[in-house]
Amino acid sequence: MLRRSQSVSRRLPRRAAAGRRSFTSTLRALEELADSGAQVSVHVVDLDSHVHVLAGDDHVTMPVAGLGVVPLLIEVAAGFADGSIDPLEIIDRTAVDPVTTSGLWRHLHAPALPLEDLAVLAATAGDPIAVNALLQKVGHDRVRARIESLGLRRTALLDRFRDERGPDDAPQVAVGSARELAGLFSALVNSQVVDAAVSAQVAEWLSLNQDLSLVAAATGLDPFAHDHDAHGLLFINKTGRDRGVRAEAGVLAGPRAGVAYSLIVCFDDLSITHRLRSHDAFRVLGVELMEYTH
Repeated sequence: MLRRSQSVSRRLPRRAAAGRRSFTSTLRALEELADSGAQVSVHVVDLDSHVHVLAGDDHVTMPVAGLGVVPLLIEVAAGFADGSIDPLEIIDRTAVDPVTTSGLWRHLHAPALPLEDLAVLAATAGDPIAVNALLQKVGHDRVRARIESLGLRRTALLDRFRDERGPDDAPQVAVGSARELAGLFSALVNSQVVDAAVSAQVAEWLSLNQDLSLVAAATGLDPFAHDHDAHGLLFINKTGRDRGVRAEAGVLAGPRAGVAYSLIVCFDDLSITHRLRSHDAFRVLGVELMEYTH
């Protein structure tokens, strides 16, 4: 859990010395969450200086739900690039493990879609059937090998999406640490994930993500059209949601600075108040990231 640890408090003077706003409000919000029993992990790194401007329990492996899809998208993009996967291969929905509790494809009349469209659905809407189709195509072994090749030691895509998890199923879809996930997004925008072409493809997919309700709520971006912002704001992100889990990682860059960030909160989802308290902490971080980058 996030506490008033030296690892967090050390970073405030360094930011103050740089003449920029501190993350005082974010620290307060996260500490209140931790005091209420939530588990919190946060990491923010400056893209130019590579200074870790905010960190708290960022090494801890935690559930990240749909945020764990990012390594799968990287493997799919790499397969498209090297020709081992045909982006226009048609996948029939009936051949994929169904998910009836969420998603967009289950509401569409199209019974089959090409893999490239499924990657877009997975990135933009976190569609669980699209994710399951991609994972079924590439396989867990390839995703696991890709994660290892990226140097990620605390991140894993454990399972497909399911309506219900039984005792023989993995307890979570995915796990990760805030430090690794923020670093992964930093590497994406710096063209360091596999190669420049794969990095650009995954970043393009993620730039279409429509879930701007957590950290991204502070950006004022249009959830449905923000890949070319009129004010020059660069933003890509991916969120993860499950009962008692909220996670987000991304990159935010403005005229003053650019950052890669990740925040993971695991909480007792006992009431709407518990949930909203967690959501508020993400939005406080978003406001202070905007202040830092602008």
